[in-house]
Amino acid sequence: MTGDQVNPGAGAAPVVVAIDGPAGSGKSSVSKAAASRLGYDYLDTGAAYRALAWHVLARGADTSDAADVLDATGDFDFWISTDPAAYAVRVGQADVTDAIREPRVSDAVSGVARVPAVREAVTAMFRRIMAGAPRGIVVEGRDITTVVAPDAPVRILLTAAPEVRAGRRSAELSGEDAAAVAAALTRRDASDSAVVDFLSAAPGVEVVDSTELDFEQTVDAVLAVVAEKAGVRHGR
Repeated sequence: MTGDQVNPGAGAAPVVVAIDGPAGSGKSSVSKAAASRLGYDYLDTGAAYRALAWHVLARGADTSDAADVLDATGDFDFWISTDPAAYAVRVGQADVTDAIREPRVSDAVSGVARVPAVREAVTAMFRRIMAGAPRGIVVEGRDITTVVAPDAPVRILLTAAPEVRAGRRSAELSGEDAAAVAAALTRRDASDSAVVDFLSAAPGVEVVDSTELDFEQTVDAVLAVVAEKAGVRHGR
């Protein structure tokens, strides 16, 4: 249901809700649900890095080689839906919505994301998407509260205890061993935290710890922060 918000006036900047957090914290599902309740757009920034990793791999190039990654950005035709009810990702004419979640892509993302020139270009793209949102947008990823949108009126670190995150992720991946999933999450966090600190809240960032919360309670906790910080009310 579309959220209720006082019209800020023509030409006003959209409200940005920036959400960071570690792997398995529920950023994507919670952010998508919050966006739907607010009547906002939704942007999964991690999908851009995943799509680029997929693109580099599709070219037969090395995702750990900065030169190969930079070369691949030259013909990286990326598109992502910002409709929380119709999530989709394309590279050129290829629908890669599911492909970018494959383990081989997940393993390659950190190598792609750590190239400074790539991060600068992708961050600029995110900001263009954010600026084009008609009312507001929920943006989630790793460095949204600190780099992509450090001045957003709402900045949240969504987290949970490591064992809880591992349990949730293993439940999503049928047939995967829980211990293996936990180890993979630990490796991913360690690798990504070498690029940006998403495990601790920067000054002014609100922490939402979902360790003891179910999904709906977590969404409600995020929306409570939005209401407090931006004065935006929502419907159900």
